[in-house]
Amino acid sequence: MIPDTLSYYENYTPTADVLVVAVCLVFIVLIRAAYISRTRSFIYLRHMIYFAVTASVANLCFHGVLPLAGNIPNILIFIPHIIFHTSLYSILFLQVHYLREIMRLNIKENRLFTVLSISGFSVLILLEVLQPMLGFGMYVGPDGSFQREMPFFIFGYVFFVLLMFTMLFIYREMIFRPILVGLISSVSISFLLMLIQEWMGESSYTVFTFLFPIYALLYLAHSNPYDLEIGAVDERAFTDLMYLSFEQDEELYLMSLYMHEYDGKGQHYPEEIQKMVKHFVYEFFKHPTLFLISGGHLVLVVRTSQEPDYIDGGQRMIDEFMKLYADYKIDYKIVFLKNDRRLKEDNDCINFIKYLHFDMAENSILKPGDKEVESYLRYKYIVSELADINGKHDLNEPRVLVYCQPVLNIKSGKYDTAEALMRLKLPDTGIVYPDEFIYIAERFKYIYTLTQIILNKTCLKIKELLDDGYYVQRISVNFSVYDIREPDFCETIENIIKDSGIPYEKVAIEITETQNERDFENIKKRINELKDSGVRFYLDDFGTGYSNFERIMELPFDIVKFDRSLVIASGTGNKYKSMVSNLAMMFDNGEYSVLYEGIENDEDEKRCIDMNAKYLQGFKYSKPIPIDQLSEYLDKGTND
Repeated sequence: MIPDTLSYYENYTPTADVLVVAVCLVFIVLIRAAYISRTRSFIYLRHMIYFAVTASVANLCFHGVLPLAGNIPNILIFIPHIIFHTSLYSILFLQVHYLREIMRLNIKENRLFTVLSISGFSVLILLEVLQPMLGFGMYVGPDGSFQREMPFFIFGYVFFVLLMFTMLFIYREMIFRPILVGLISSVSISFLLMLIQEWMGESSYTVFTFLFPIYALLYLAHSNPYDLEIGAVDERAFTDLMYLSFEQDEELYLMSLYMHEYDGKGQHYPEEIQKMVKHFVYEFFKHPTLFLISGGHLVLVVRTSQEPDYIDGGQRMIDEFMKLYADYKIDYKIVFLKNDRRLKEDNDCINFIKYLHFDMAENSILKPGDKEVESYLRYKYIVSELADINGKHDLNEPRVLVYCQPVLNIKSGKYDTAEALMRLKLPDTGIVYPDEFIYIAERFKYIYTLTQIILNKTCLKIKELLDDGYYVQRISVNFSVYDIREPDFCETIENIIKDSGIPYEKVAIEITETQNERDFENIKKRINELKDSGVRFYLDDFGTGYSNFERIMELPFDIVKFDRSLVIASGTGNKYKSMVSNLAMMFDNGEYSVLYEGIENDEDEKRCIDMNAKYLQGFKYSKPIPIDQLSEYLDKGTND
């Protein structure tokens, strides 16, 4: 061998490559033992580790057979060397595609870097193969000695590093800054060490330098540590697993356990619960994964292909859980289900489980089917429509309809008031009733916008009726306690009524009494602020929940609406009729008018009139109708 070539290869020590193999084996063991989301970018990273092992083994083989040069065919020396460089080029190639994946480049940008990386990779591999054949780079000279004239590998290495730095610079805004800094630092250190090694005529640490970016990516982008108390990984990992299962068409079986007692911030499972969970994870299944979705929500997932007896395992787990429940008495909600392709979008699977929790009774088990899935998808659609309505905040929103129910004035015998009712008319579902969307609107804080839309449309309709000569004493609009909490509540109500051009007293606000002291004080304050303008107030649903006289008497309502339940109770016997009648008389003496809801027949009507009714409302007179039809119930005449 010529002296510089001899020096270059004789300076090699196998320690670094042996260390690389050992470190990579540790990586592989940890990846299998830990939970790492199997995304496409992670698959790239995993193959980088495999190629690092291949490169080190090939380098060890190359230097192992090199002393035998002249005694063995040259091809046995060149093959491990070609494999060595090909594996390193493959790592660089995968790093480029890893960056492309996490940056989510568009098709045009994707094509550019794909073409550059594939072209560069192909040319470099071709050069590796052609060197010994055509006698350039590394080859065997005429005298049988090995020659190393030009380090083509360094040029290829520089090409890929420049390609990666270009991507990182151009699309730096598409990567979280700490991750960007970590990637640039690790690649820069590797590049610097490679240049120093080449300058010093060394070849021992080549593969070792490639571990720095691999470790940086594994730590920065794929670390997902277990919760050390119960051995679970987090919701992000669950989302990734669901995405991958749908992409690979893999069936999963999910067992969800929710214990609200541990769902608050700072709550920790007691030691006995931790032991129970760990026991369940490993006792009944071979390869399960446990996810901690929230403080009190755990989901155990198994792959049905690996667990053919998953149904039996789940049942045995429930049987043992029930024995433990007898000791601990901790409330629970349990859901069993398979991943359903209809739930593949927007983290739907976990949102579906949470949706089921909302309606489930404590200490119950549910195995949802098509009905529950379809119900959830309808719920999700309604949520999206409400979010859009809330975002647009158009007080004339066509998807929000005003219905109303006429109210009979006992004194005049005419319909001069009504209650405005809300409906939604959505493109995919048609009419949606309040019992299906009001709780959603309150839960997601969209109710205030809906109430403003109903109030505005009601006021505009009152204006139209008055202009047409109809007599309208007032129309009431239901308000949620969530509306009352809004700081600009009074100002908003006054502005909507004022802008419509109607007298304030033509509008009434219906409020359900609350047990919450803060809300009670809020209601009291709002009523006092708006009373002077002329707006009327109704107490809705008296006779349900926690209504009591002491609190009601502090609120200057104009009308108290007796719930349908009191109407029904009064018809079950004289004792109950007397009680309801005396309640109504007490309100009447306190200058509150009483309106009975839910009047369905002549018997209800007569009984309620006997019980000091001032107003009656119910299906006997009219079902809820579009507000445009209200004029059919009104008389024309003088308006106040």
